[in-house]
Amino acid sequence: MRIIFIIASVLIACGSNNTAKPVTADSKYFNSISRNDIELKDPQPGDWRYSYKEPHQSFEGYKKLNPKKAALGKTKLYLQPIGEFSAAQLKLLESTREYLEIFFQLSTIMLTPMPGQVIPDSAKRAKEGRPVQWHTPYILDKLLKGKIPADGYALMAISEKDVYPGPGWNFVFGIASFADRVGVTSIYRLQNSVAAGSTDLLCLKRLFSIASHEIGHMFSIHHCNFAKCSMNGSNSLDETDRCVSRLCSECQQKLHWNIKYDNRKRLKELIAYFKKNNLPDDLALAEKDQKLLQ
Repeated sequence: MRIIFIIASVLIACGSNNTAKPVTADSKYFNSISRNDIELKDPQPGDWRYSYKEPHQSFEGYKKLNPKKAALGKTKLYLQPIGEFSAAQLKLLESTREYLEIFFQLSTIMLTPMPGQVIPDSAKRAKEGRPVQWHTPYILDKLLKGKIPADGYALMAISEKDVYPGPGWNFVFGIASFADRVGVTSIYRLQNSVAAGSTDLLCLKRLFSIASHEIGHMFSIHHCNFAKCSMNGSNSLDETDRCVSRLCSECQQKLHWNIKYDNRKRLKELIAYFKKNNLPDDLALAEKDQKLLQ
């Protein structure tokens, strides 16, 4: 199915602004890497943009939303595993935590896993003899909402089981609420061999891509229809695999405006992560950005 997020605010239309803006080191950075933005192709039937005609969220439009900022002592990201994970899966979660810490340039903390028993029978289903699924509204509203630690900006659950948001859905990969800054994703469908519980680099990339996408929504960044971007919507695992891990220059500008990190430090650390984890496609995109800055 699709990756979705809950919109809990009114979008504000943006007019033109002809006021000259000062050229800063950050604006030079974004102008430089914008040359590596990849144009979106026309969507095909079944793709997210084919099914959903979402308005464009510009950088100025983003700022006018007055999004919650990662500041004033609330700057950490928390990950909450739910279920019983194998040693290999826990290693995968730790690699995802490391990626998110680099991606958002915020301390990211893995909490002690909650046992699957925290999900009551009323929040489970076994559709047509398939394995048990967990209901995402229960996870969001009962387990996560209002439970962000005092120094935290957002709380993201990672589920061992497959998850679904309601009766009309087969499943979702992830879902988030930017109003409550909580979300959940599942590793269940991201593995090449679900039955064997195997884990590999493809599963890692899928998990950190979906997790960073959902946390991006918690920063009030909408689905991107500007360029190929990790904030592009997805309707299927195939479409997720066609997405890139790189934020386009416009979405990077939104995230940087919120968090105020060092752009060059972030890029350098992403390059090191992709090298360490043998992710050549992601590495090539990051190194293209680095080359433009030299």
